[in-house]
Amino acid sequence: MGIHTPELPLEKDLEAVRRRAAEQGLSFPILVDNRNQNWNAWGNSMWPSTYLIDKNGYVRYWWYGELNYQQQGAEKLLRRRIEELLNE
Repeated sequence: MGIHTPELPLEKDLEAVRRRAAEQGLSFPILVDNRNQNWNAWGNSMWPSTYLIDKNGYVRYWWYGELNYQQQGAEKLLRRRIEELLNE
């Protein structure tokens, strides 16, 4: 599941979010948090914030910021973590 919290006013357009998700091949549900309620509930402070939640509902891993910013390799790391969680 994805949760889109707009940073800029133009990012609140639901049709634009749907279109972009389709362009990126995203087939999972995406909640649009136009009033920042979910954002505030999680205490987020930066875009994007990525959380991996296990089958018991516990946050097991997280990453704040762009996954591949300055070749940090967070996308590869989180993909490995996803595999670990799926194998549990």
